[in-house]
Amino acid sequence: MIKYNPKNWFGLIFHSYSRQVVRTLFPFLTIMAIYTAAVTFLIEDYFELEFNSTTVVHSLLGIVLGLFLVFRVNSAYDRWYEGRKLWGLLLNNSRNLASKLNAMLSLENKEDRSFFEEMIPAFAFALKDHLRKGAKIKHLKIKDKSIVKYLENKEHIPNAITGLIYKRLNQLLKDGNLTPNQFLVLDKEMKEFSDILGGCERIKNTPIPYSYSMFIKKFVFTYTITLPLAFITEFHYITIPIVIFIFFILVSVELIAEEIEEPFGGDVNDLPTQELSEKIEKNVKELFNS
Repeated sequence: MIKYNPKNWFGLIFHSYSRQVVRTLFPFLTIMAIYTAAVTFLIEDYFELEFNSTTVVHSLLGIVLGLFLVFRVNSAYDRWYEGRKLWGLLLNNSRNLASKLNAMLSLENKEDRSFFEEMIPAFAFALKDHLRKGAKIKHLKIKDKSIVKYLENKEHIPNAITGLIYKRLNQLLKDGNLTPNQFLVLDKEMKEFSDILGGCERIKNTPIPYSYSMFIKKFVFTYTITLPLAFITEFHYITIPIVIFIFFILVSVELIAEEIEEPFGGDVNDLPTQELSEKIEKNVKELFNS
């Protein structure tokens, strides 16, 4: 995720991300420029057609298209922000669970303390990879080979990790290292892990409805492909930069929406899940060693 100063207007206007968007859209901008130049040449010079162009139709359609794009961006941002809230909840929940276990488990119980110190951050790293291209065992930093072997045979790694934590908590309860009341307190934190996992999977596995995304692109295409006819008789060849500029604005908005509607990937505007996972790891280790 890009970190920036919202008060630095000059830096925002000339930020490198703008150049990245231009590079991404450059082939489409080139095609639109060639198309507009060809239409202008055919109407103005080749056929020498005379007609009165008007921007009234495109002005009215622009209002409708603007409403569609606003809803599109808001829907994408809602998904991004909900993902950020879920990961913020994961950070707080991991700290709470580590704090309570640190207080409940005696310092002599090094094996169980070490287990939770590894497995709580491992859930965050597993969730991060699970929401991308699948969890990778080597990223979890688990030293116990038996746990590594167990997880290698599992398809849903984050779910398997919560299962292992639950089993260890239940064993601590049976051995008398946890009281029933303490177990109930920890059970609340574990339920939050499952809720966070389910919430993130809901965002990842439920894209914007296909029909809505398809028609937005059709509307933008139809609007811009007919745009030269609204400016030719008044602006002539200056129509080319005007159309390119309008096309750039409309498609940029759609491009931004496409990027942030999948907040768990590795794009520059996606959530800093790697950074948050490392922060959870650092905080949990600090709590268990305090």
